[in-house]
Amino acid sequence: MNKGAGALRILVVEDDRPLLDAVVTVLKEESYQVDEAHNGLDGLYLAQQRIHDLIVLDIMLPGMDGLSILGILRSKGITLPILLLTARDSVEDRVKGLDSGADDYIVKPFATPELLARIRVLLRRQSGGAPDGELKYGQLTVKCQTMEGYANGEPLKLTVKEFELMEYLLLNREQILTKEQLLDRVWGIDTGAGLGVIDVYVHYLRKKLAPSGCDRYIHTIRGVGYLLKEKS
Repeated sequence: MNKGAGALRILVVEDDRPLLDAVVTVLKEESYQVDEAHNGLDGLYLAQQRIHDLIVLDIMLPGMDGLSILGILRSKGITLPILLLTARDSVEDRVKGLDSGADDYIVKPFATPELLARIRVLLRRQSGGAPDGELKYGQLTVKCQTMEGYANGEPLKLTVKEFELMEYLLLNREQILTKEQLLDRVWGIDTGAGLGVIDVYVHYLRKKLAPSGCDRYIHTIRGVGYLLKEKS
């Protein structure tokens, strides 16, 4: 089991229900958080929420095909890794997908170990190839595999939600994140929690960052959400 994958969120867009269920089950067994869509329009909607680390995207979908979804996402500046699922005889689609900004593809039917390996490679690439998925920004560090956070080199005793909040802020440093994005990413799209929980946990996180002076990194954007930035 990939022990540190729990904070990483993957969207799977696939209309073949048995295949979708199989992929989702395998990813959850590896401790990834998983959202799923059964058609192109739902897949596009979820992908545009910008709360995922990677998308597994089938090309042949009802409503809107995967290549159209890919084109829209890239045109909107959404750069997260996208792994295409393709049919064995769709060479033209694979080439078109890579040219349109897909990061990799895997041909159906595929072996589970190959799918997981390709996902790990893309996620490592996204984190800059740092050991254990380590992310650094200024005096802040998170180690994704061990779910540890550090401020100015000192370990932070973070709860799971505090870690996931800090990790998501670091992944999107110098970008404004809405409270809705933070809620969907950290608590899940189907959560019953309200937006107020975001303010509470940002307060918790700032309190733990305060002894090192790193609470200054988290900026409140009134009426919108939060921004992680070293200097205002």
